[in-house]
Amino acid sequence: MDQVVQDALAKDRVIDITTIGRASGEPRRLEMWFHNLDGDIYITGTPGKRDWYANMVANPAFTFHVKVSATADLPATARPITEEAERRAVLARILANLDRPGELETWMTESPLVAVTFSEV
Repeated sequence: MDQVVQDALAKDRVIDITTIGRASGEPRRLEMWFHNLDGDIYITGTPGKRDWYANMVANPAFTFHVKVSATADLPATARPITEEAERRAVLARILANLDRPGELETWMTESPLVAVTFSEV
């Protein structure tokens, strides 16, 4: 991964992702935020059911589209974070960064959360 993309992952927040529809098998692209915590990349969302998350659970391979300060389509794999201690640690940091720490318990039970691993390109 080149330095421009690494810098974008360090400072940007908005991306697109393309998942494969769990029922349709068709690609689904949408815009969302990502979170970089000391070099580890996470995707989450406000509390509620999310099709993108269900698609990632069914097919963890997806494309992470960097699009703000750089442009790159990065092959990636999602790992759903379901273990309570890991979820709490990650979500607490994300919510602190968003100045929403009081929402942790709701996010713990109702928000999707995945760790992103980039494939070698």
